[in-house]
Amino acid sequence: MQKALIGKKIGMTQIFDEKGNVIPVTVVEAGPCNVVMKKTVETDGYEAVQLGFGDIKVQRVTKPLMGHFKKNDVAPKKTLKEFRFDDINALNIGDTLTADIFAAGDKVDVIGTSKGKGTAGSIKRWNFSRLKESHGTGPVARHAGSLGACSDPSRVYKGKKLAGHLGCERVTIQNLTVAKVDAENNLVAVKGAIPGPKGGIVVIRDSIKKA
Repeated sequence: MQKALIGKKIGMTQIFDEKGNVIPVTVVEAGPCNVVMKKTVETDGYEAVQLGFGDIKVQRVTKPLMGHFKKNDVAPKKTLKEFRFDDINALNIGDTLTADIFAAGDKVDVIGTSKGKGTAGSIKRWNFSRLKESHGTGPVARHAGSLGACSDPSRVYKGKKLAGHLGCERVTIQNLTVAKVDAENNLVAVKGAIPGPKGGIVVIRDSIKKA
């Protein structure tokens, strides 16, 4: 991984390219992110950089975290995430990364937390077909129906697609294209949709499956 940023999803809009084609984009406030900590092989067994995003009031920071920030002499940050860059020697504690590390045309992966939808039925969760709505089916057209088990094996197989909790999980969308970068306002416009609600925290990083 060469570069990555923590950001906040602003919402979706559309822009036009030089030929007048409409491009649907998701706008992300990417950075500024500060280097809070560096991990090395000698001290931690691996190399990584911890980035912080978003200011937070001092009185809202727990004592252990406040000690962490004071030890590295950086301002408290709301969100902390680690990244294993190829070359961490190029970064020092206190450095600031902004949206200008990305450029239009870059291929990126975007990681976010999908919208939570609570307990959902099998039709909404797994796209099951509905039952017949005639011939005595009754008011159960959106039920799952038979699960297929008989006297053998007399049980439901593990992993069966059933109703249950939907959403609110980590989702990665790969190989998206950066359509535009506004370095002055730390905004990155990514072509297409990304997971999460407006205001949700996302991570933009180098694509790991570039063509």
